[in-house]
Amino acid sequence: MNLGSLERAIMDVLWGCKEPLLVRQVQDMLNDGAERPLAYTTVQTVAERLVRKGLLQRAPSRNAFRYTASHSRDEHVAGLMLDALAGSPDRAPVLSRFAERVDPDDALRLLHELARRAGERAHAQNQGTAVLP
Repeated sequence: MNLGSLERAIMDVLWGCKEPLLVRQVQDMLNDGAERPLAYTTVQTVAERLVRKGLLQRAPSRNAFRYTASHSRDEHVAGLMLDALAGSPDRAPVLSRFAERVDPDDALRLLHELARRAGERAHAQNQGTAVLP
C-alpha cells in the first residue's frame, strides 16, 4: 500500500512514539520547524484515512481520539515487500534480482535469519520422530 507524503509523515511520528497521540500532538510534531504549518483538520482527515486503511488505531480520549500505529514500521515494510513478491507470477527471478541488489550487510542479516528459520523448521519436523541412538 503506497502512502502519500503526509500519510508517511504521520506514520513516522506515530512509529516514533511509545504511546498513543492526540491529533493536536501529531500536528505539533509535524509543524515543528515546518515552513508551511499543517492545519489541525488536515492532520485529522489524513489520520482518519489511515484508520480506514488499517494502518492506525484510535481510542476515545475525552472529546478526541488518541492514535497509534496498528503495526510496527518493521511489520509494515515487511508486508509491503511480501505484497510486492506476491504480485509476481514467478518469484524466483524477483528474489534473484533482490539478492543481487541488496546491500551486502543486509544480505548477511537476511541469510542469518533464513538459516535460523530453517533450523527452527527442521527442529519442529524432528519433534514427532524418534531419535535413534
